[in-house]
Amino acid sequence: MSENGKNLPPVWDDDDLPEWTDEQFDRAQFSIGGEVIRPAKSKWTHPGRPVSANPKKQVTLRLDPDVLEKFRATGKGWQSRINAELRKALGI
Repeated sequence: MSENGKNLPPVWDDDDLPEWTDEQFDRAQFSIGGEVIRPAKSKWTHPGRPVSANPKKQVTLRLDPDVLEKFRATGKGWQSRINAELRKALGI
């Protein structure tokens, strides 16, 4: 450790920790003596997205740079707009 204290671990203060909500307790893993009684129901802070009946598939697709630039320029959701255009072109 250096004398200036830059390599010291952070000091934890339990008073700074947020209170758990009932929802967080409901989603948390429950264990007794290291044995899992109830596994966690979802991610720690967010319950996550609902499961889709028709989930999308991740693929790698090569597009012309100008096509990609035009779609990205339309802002957030540009990937969904590409999907919509493909569906329209295929008549589905």
